[in-house]
Amino acid sequence: MPTQQTVLVVGGTGRTGRRVLQQLLGRGLRVRAIVRSAARLPPDVAGNPDLTVIEADLTSLREDELGQHVRGCDAVLSCLGHVLSLRGVFGPPRDLVTSATTRLCRAIEALEPTTPVKLIFMTSVSVCRPQGLDTRRSGFERAFLRGLCAVLPPANDNQRAADYLLGEIGPENAFVQWVVVRPDTLLEGEVSEYALHEGIVNGLFLPGKTNMANIAHFMCELVTNPKTWADWRSKLPVIVNAADG
Repeated sequence: MPTQQTVLVVGGTGRTGRRVLQQLLGRGLRVRAIVRSAARLPPDVAGNPDLTVIEADLTSLREDELGQHVRGCDAVLSCLGHVLSLRGVFGPPRDLVTSATTRLCRAIEALEPTTPVKLIFMTSVSVCRPQGLDTRRSGFERAFLRGLCAVLPPANDNQRAADYLLGEIGPENAFVQWVVVRPDTLLEGEVSEYALHEGIVNGLFLPGKTNMANIAHFMCELVTNPKTWADWRSKLPVIVNAADG
């Protein structure tokens, strides 16, 4: 029988993160969740015997503590993001996503696992691939997004985190392999048909739609389906509902 996989989830109490937890546990995986408040976990997963809850602020954990939580994990899934409020957008920590991504990668590298650990990072279509590879973006849209990064800390934070994976970790790291998942406008709803693209498919001002349950499904597929992982490793796939893709 195949060995039960162990997955670390950060951001598991958010709207998408909750769905990730539910679907991972539904597939029979062993899950560790670092959360600031265990009370915010969905009731249907809180008592699951395959879930280990670590109540802590990820950015405040010592390196050795974070290493212990990462040790033995086959994959790390991040659904971290800034709260959409004035304080969440402009208050500290402004580098939440970049700091978490960097710390998680360093913790994995310090352990020198014999098999590379999968890091799956959810962001948004505001994150651009380098060198103008998102050809669907007009010059005006690219300039607009650069402006957003300049004035909105979350936009800059998400782009910097993706750039770190692209530039610092890269595609040939011996210990960390990664995928950056880019959904469009987030919607409620159940798992449905969805489309995956290497580049942007909708204009910035005519956005597509992505069910959060579909994002969770794709992230779980990256963990459990070797072909899905091989197809998207070291890429920044855009995920949209089939009707928009």
